[in-house]
This record gives sequence, C-alpha cells and structure tokens, in this order.
Amino acid sequence: MTPTVILTIIILYFGLLIFISNVVSKKSSDNDTFFKANKNSKWYMVAFGMIGTALSGVTFISVPGNVGNIENQFSYFQFVLGNAIGFILIATVLLPLYYRMNLTSIYGYIEKRLGTISYKTSASIFLISRTIGSAFRLYLVVLVLQKYVFDAFGIPFALTVLISLGLIFAYTYRGGLKTIIITDTLQTFFLVTSVFLTIYFICDSMDYSAVQAFEAIKHSNYSKIFFYEDFLKGNYVWKQIVGGIFVTIAMVGLDQDLMQKNLSCATISEAQKNMFTFTGIFVIINLFFLSVGALLYLYAEKNGIAIPVIGDAKRTDLLFPEIAFNHLNIIPSVVFLLGLTAATFATTDSALTALTTSFCVDFLNMDKKNSDNDGSITLSEEALKQKNKKLVRIRHTVHLGFSFLMFLVILIFNALNDKSVVTMIFKVASYTYGPLLGLYGFGLFIKNRTVREKWVPVICIVAPLICFYISKNSKLLLGNYVIDNELILLNGLITLFGLLIISKPTNAVTQF
Repeated sequence: MTPTVILTIIILYFGLLIFISNVVSKKSSDNDTFFKANKNSKWYMVAFGMIGTALSGVTFISVPGNVGNIENQFSYFQFVLGNAIGFILIATVLLPLYYRMNLTSIYGYIEKRLGTISYKTSASIFLISRTIGSAFRLYLVVLVLQKYVFDAFGIPFALTVLISLGLIFAYTYRGGLKTIIITDTLQTFFLVTSVFLTIYFICDSMDYSAVQAFEAIKHSNYSKIFFYEDFLKGNYVWKQIVGGIFVTIAMVGLDQDLMQKNLSCATISEAQKNMFTFTGIFVIINLFFLSVGALLYLYAEKNGIAIPVIGDAKRTDLLFPEIAFNHLNIIPSVVFLLGLTAATFATTDSALTALTTSFCVDFLNMDKKNSDNDGSITLSEEALKQKNKKLVRIRHTVHLGFSFLMFLVILIFNALNDKSVVTMIFKVASYTYGPLLGLYGFGLFIKNRTVREKWVPVICIVAPLICFYISKNSKLLLGNYVIDNELILLNGLITLFGLLIISKPTNAVTQF
C-alpha cells in the first residue's frame, strides 16, 4: 500500500470523526456535556467504546510482537486475567463509592476523606502520569506512521505529531466526553473488526481453516499461557495475575480517564453492567490479539520475513506493520491501518478529555463555579449565560494547553532517541499510580485516622523512588527475584505505610 493511499484513508477517517463531533456537539457544548456527557450515556455504548480506550496502539502492535519471545508467548494472558479480576473489584467497590458521592472528578473522594492537599496531590499524580503515558503511546505509533507514510512526503516528525494532536483537538474540544463516547464506539468497531479480519486474511494466505489455524497456534512455539516453572522470573503466573489486579485497580479504577466514562451513565446499576460487559469483551479481544501474534510469526517463518531492525536492535513491535503494509494485499493493509489508528486515537482523545476535566474540576473548581449562584448572590439568566460562556472559553484554553504539552513531551521522547531510556520513562510514569493506591487504601480501610497533610506530597514522591531503587536492584536485594507488574502493589504498600506514619487520630468516623 502506497503512502498516498494510507494518507488518504487517514484524512477520510478523521473527516468522519470531526463530522460526528459537530453533529453531537451541535445541541450542546457546555461544561456539563464535556465533563459528564449530561449523565445520560447508554451503558452498552460506554462498555464497547471503553475497549478502544483500554487497548492502545502500543497494545495493537506490541502484544502480537512479544508473542515471538520464547519467554513471553501467551504469558500476557495471565496479566489479562488479573485485569479482569481488577475490573470486577472496581465495579463492586469503587463505582458505588463514586456514585454515592456524585463525583465529577474521582479525586473528590480524597478531598472529602483526607483534605485539600491530599486531593491536589492525587489529581497532580493523575495529570503527570496520564500526560506521560498517553504521550508515550502516541509517540510509538506516530513513529510507525512516520516510517511508512510521512517520510515519503518529506514531512518532519514534529509536524506529524502536531497534525495528529491538532486533529484530535478538533473533534474533542467542543463535545468532550459526549463526543468521545460516540467516536470511541466507532473506533472500537474498527479495532475489533481489524483484529478478526487480520486473522482471516493471514489464515487465507496460509490456506488455514479456523480449525487448522487453532491447531497450528496450539502446537507452535508461541502458545504457552501459564508459566509455573520459576517463581523468580517476571512471567511467573501468580506474579502476573496479582500484578494485573493491582495495576487495573490503580490505573483504571483510580484514573479519571476510564472512570469518567463510567460516571456518565445515569445509574450505578448501568455503570456496573457496563463494567461487567466490558470485562468479558476485554478478555476475549486480548486472546485474539495474542492469536494474531502467533499467526504473524508462523506467516513470517513460512515466507522468510525477517523481524524489522532499527539500529542494531530487532523491533518485534514492527513485525505487524511490516507484514500488513509490505506482504499482504491492499485490503488487509487498510484493515490494519484503521485498527492501528483507532486504537491509538481512541486512547489519546480520551486522555486529553480526562486531563482537561481533571484540571478544570480539581484545580479551577469549575464544577463549583458552574452553578446558578455565586455564594449568596443569585445571578440573572443573562449573567449566568455569560458566566458559563466564560467557563467554556477557559476549558477550551486548558484543552489546547494539554494538547500542546503532550506535543512537547513527544518531542522530548524523540530527542532522547534511546529505546531503553524512553521505556524507563514510561515505566516510571506507571510507578506514580502506586501512591494513588496507597491514598485510596488509607481512605477506605484505615478508619478513625486522617493524615498530616503537609507530608502527603513527600510520601507520594519518596515511595516511587524507593520502588525504583528496589526494582533496579531486585536481583541483588531479593536473591535473583525479578519484580514485574507486582511492583505497583509494593509501591502502594510503601505509600500506605508512610501515610500511617504521618497519620493522626480523628474523632470523625469516615462515611465514605
């Protein structure tokens, strides 16, 4: 598939998203629409659309690529099972709490329970983590688009990033969450369709029926799921499952991005139906992603296709685009492109909306300002209208600001141009969710005590640093034990222990 064809498809794709945005936001583009989708989202649309948000472009290309590693194979599915348990805990423990408190930003719970400084600290953790994480995901996929599309037109990397973020801004800045729920449904449809069609096209090219493909994967060197052999290794089954549970609780249940969609449902029962349905789809889709990976490697072996190399390193995450763009016909290439684009931008648009919401609500107090009165003074209808227009203009500025911030972060990643450094930055970003786990754990389970707030930011900085040191030196400190996804649990426990040290008794028993 030529770069011109790929570019034409991308333009048409974004044209469709911008058209949907204009239709959705035509009736209303106020802050209630942007932050909460007017609290009337259909649970089944939220459930389906969340798949596109939960699965990034990195998942789309890296999960299949990692299957080829003999120590990985289908081991990622162990982590996915942990994710599923985490989603169920979120639906049964955290969602009822958020609905009871009628929250716009989920960090409002910390304000009620532990105070203003703790609240601002929690929101800051989210803003930093989500900005770095989302920028990294977009960066990796923009690299693919740059290599296979924009280099052919002489377009520099910085302009490619700017165009990508500009297009996302164009279809999210007015309707926000209400637009995202509609567009994510469409993007998830493209993502899911691309996975199934990719399997179909590869099987067709290898003359496999569905049964033959299943047997080929089953008897290949890529299909082992459960790893019980060595507790010290990172892929050990219970380490992956436990890590998956707590990564999900911290990075989904305590993350404004995915929770914002759940809170747009009218009732808690609808939000829970959404989460349970989403969990089932999530597990199945990931299993198919792994199957795509096995088939890609079988196809590469049969046709003598080498894993792409950048510098001196083999890049398994480029095997999928390499086969899709250069070894299959036009239709599979289009299918892959739509899936990759959908996975990437469903994650990024949702993140930008959540970042804007968190900053506007947690730091600018827009949910409190956007009311019918200012203190004891009742505003006239015209004055209220002007006030709301001003708040919308401020929200637009914040949304643009986060788009530009993400642009700068991506340029920094590209300037580093060191895979190990960039990967570590992404891992460090995931460390920051550990303090959220500790803060919520303290709030929910430590009754009759609160914290000395001035020390909370210190604890939330020190805990990830301790975890970073332990992770880097785990083999030496822990007798060859390799810490993997369970590090976030350790991070949360260290934070909780630190909060206990700075805690003090309170006469008020928490009602939350």
